[in-house]
Amino acid sequence: MTRSGHIALAGAPNVGKSSLLNALVGSHLAIVSAKAQSTRLPVTGLRTEADTQFIFHDLPGLLDPRYPLQERMKAAALQVLERVHVILHLHPADLGEAPVFWPLTGLQKSSPVPVLTVYTKSDLAPGTEAGGLPVSATTGAGLDELLDQVRPLLPEGPFEFDPEDIGTQPLRFFATEYIREAAFDLLADELPYAVAVEVEEFREHTTPIYIRVTLLVERESQKGIVIGRGGQMLKAIGAQARGRLETLIGAPVYLDCWVKVLPGWRKSAVALDRLGFPESRD
Repeated sequence: MTRSGHIALAGAPNVGKSSLLNALVGSHLAIVSAKAQSTRLPVTGLRTEADTQFIFHDLPGLLDPRYPLQERMKAAALQVLERVHVILHLHPADLGEAPVFWPLTGLQKSSPVPVLTVYTKSDLAPGTEAGGLPVSATTGAGLDELLDQVRPLLPEGPFEFDPEDIGTQPLRFFATEYIREAAFDLLADELPYAVAVEVEEFREHTTPIYIRVTLLVERESQKGIVIGRGGQMLKAIGAQARGRLETLIGAPVYLDCWVKVLPGWRKSAVALDRLGFPESRD
């Protein structure tokens, strides 16, 4: 009998959730940044081994929201936690013992879903606290042991996805994510947090694949920085994102990038609806 189930990668911001997802699926699906809170919407990755299909969900960090975008990021995470079969509570090994998981969610009561504590970045710590599983996305240490612990907790049943697939989201989603990843890499200070991305046009059956995207910022001064002198910053962001997309798709991509101002989009319910963020919980 086969097994197939959903597993949440959850925890505070910047604990290595996206790096672990990429290591588990063997592909750079989720964006990775040294800056916290780069994941805004859950990213789903698939790993199918023999009779088991693991459906991993990389969630936005569980934080105390300070403005509407963060409220919706947390709402997206909580919606996934309500429908998974296993929760992996990630905590960096070099920060000592992990806190109790459920208070991080802000929910009034816990769920019967099993929670496994996973200590990430174990290659950076001399030892790991008792009661958890040490893993390293960098070296791959502990990943097989993690899968062995998760496998018997998944329900028996048919695979939900093709065993050859590694993700479930459309290519449009990854176009926006890789642009944001480049913004986090190349833009300084708080500016990446003010950048959202929309796909305006996607022609998948052309050679090269044509994708036109708009980077949305909150102020006119931010627009000038994102474009850069002579357009150099925008070109650099596009080049990095295009490389990621071509690796994922396995085909050449023409990425046409533009920048527009959408004032205060992080605090606007209308803008957040337009950008696909779920409504926050009461």
